[in-house]
Amino acid sequence: MAFELPKLDYSYNALEPYIDAQTMEIHHTKHHGAYTTNLNNALANIPNAPTSIEDILRDISKYPVAVRNNGGGYYNHNLFWKLMKPNGGGTPQGDLADAINRYFGSFEKFKEIFSNAAATRFGSGWAWLIVKSDGSLAVTSTPNQDNPLMDIVEEKGKPILGLDVWEHAYYLKYQNRRPEYIAAFWNIINWDEVSRLLKS
Repeated sequence: MAFELPKLDYSYNALEPYIDAQTMEIHHTKHHGAYTTNLNNALANIPNAPTSIEDILRDISKYPVAVRNNGGGYYNHNLFWKLMKPNGGGTPQGDLADAINRYFGSFEKFKEIFSNAAATRFGSGWAWLIVKSDGSLAVTSTPNQDNPLMDIVEEKGKPILGLDVWEHAYYLKYQNRRPEYIAAFWNIINWDEVSRLLKS
């Protein structure tokens, strides 16, 4: 079964002024669309490949680099769109808030650590909040379209929050001012989805 580009739960202009409509449309239709098409093409000649993108990523070392790059791009963006919403932001609540306080000391400290991971990722990549195999939370970052599910990354875990710091995610509005884009992200985070992923 071919992987499909998902529809967004909101319009392209719904995250303004933090992310502009033109960036959202290009990012979704062109970039995510290309990862989807190229992933399907890369898997076309691989017999018996799993139908779950998560299963593919967990054994990504067994696949060609085109599957790694495009499979990561496909999965990462599927997650990214769900992690944002209009009128998002604020602070996490309940079990998620407790876990963040337990592992980072406070929400403000977590915010500082996560923002720094995003700001200091050299070149293109992602910043992540992950649940490790022992249930603890950690902040990490990966280059390009790698993610913490992959068997080739240094720190593995289940991503529950991710921020795309490829230039295509922010350049039309923020140009080279990545820290401004990172700061804006906190206003549109869908903490309900992060909480759901923590419990899933």
